[in-house]
Amino acid sequence: MKLPIYLDFNATTPVDPRVLERMMPYFTMHYGNASSKGHAFGWAAAEGVTQAREQVAGALGAEPAEIVFTGGATESLNLAIKGVASAYRSKGRHLVTVATEHSAVLKSCTALEREGWAVTRLPVEKSGLVSPEAVEAALTDETVLVAVMWANNETGVIQPIREIGECVRSRGILMLTDATQALGKIPIDVEQVDLLACTAHKLYGPKGVGALYVRRRQPRVRLVPQIDGGGQEEGVRSGTLNTPGIVGFGAAVAVAMEGMAQEGQRLGRLRDTFESRLRDALPGMRVNGAEAPRLPHVSNLTFPGVRSAHLVTELRDLAMSTGSACSSGIGQPSHVLKAMGLSDEAAYATLRISLGRFTTEEEMNHATNSMISVVERLQKKPVVTIY
Repeated sequence: MKLPIYLDFNATTPVDPRVLERMMPYFTMHYGNASSKGHAFGWAAAEGVTQAREQVAGALGAEPAEIVFTGGATESLNLAIKGVASAYRSKGRHLVTVATEHSAVLKSCTALEREGWAVTRLPVEKSGLVSPEAVEAALTDETVLVAVMWANNETGVIQPIREIGECVRSRGILMLTDATQALGKIPIDVEQVDLLACTAHKLYGPKGVGALYVRRRQPRVRLVPQIDGGGQEEGVRSGTLNTPGIVGFGAAVAVAMEGMAQEGQRLGRLRDTFESRLRDALPGMRVNGAEAPRLPHVSNLTFPGVRSAHLVTELRDLAMSTGSACSSGIGQPSHVLKAMGLSDEAAYATLRISLGRFTTEEEMNHATNSMISVVERLQKKPVVTIY
């Protein structure tokens, strides 16, 4: 067993060797610009992009023409929210989202508020769930878009997206979901959503490439581009296509879909055994989101009386997170945990552990033993609280 042990797969994943193998020729042999239509180098690159588009679309139950490649999930979410706002402002100026969304959604909504839009941020239950009834109650004649994350990046809580989407779309309102953590981990589809954001580096593909599903029928969703340029991606997202990254994205999706059910079961068993052993040894420990459906590989754990920053420091042989990778280092308690009703003190005592494709039982046994030992020791020490 090699140390340190990586347990932060929700932050990012290593590129799977099968994915890297598929990408390599597009760095060296098929290096043409996919927009170059007049020669074989461009054709080869375009063929790789076409296959990847089909692979991503197939995983979502979408049409290839409905997939727009971007630089990542943050760009996809910005394009969806701001692009819809610009295209539909004559219909209304109201958005609905959830307090536990990723900062890319929440800050995009805040940016629109500065332009005069009204934004409703729905609270969640202690489980982290938002109900379809709560979403429906927030809708008005001015609402043009609802944004609800499919699976939370900190707790793994899975929202009832199909039910929410059905409710929203029946009112003629567009439905956006951030499926960044869900794609390749659990079954998802676009039957009840109009826009869906995802990225490659959360499922063993490369960083710097993402996608946005944009519905073309019933209804055909309109977006105002947020990047001006050469009109790539049917004019929705300009910029030279990252062909190796896009090819890797497609390959990563194909690999993930092939073994998704079995891998989910394996990781679920490892995660459940891990949590059970910690509960037995540390009776005060809380599993946040345990009352709701969760991704099988995610544990969000609160250890009363122990600062998570101290835990991370003490557990140097374990790579873990105190929250979202995008907000690490800002010194503020997790907005997700606060929305679920945790106090600042409890939020500062919380760790996120996320398992992955290469996590072994031996590694989890070591992680469990190390965490029990360190938490027991730290809980015996007085805590100095500094906010």
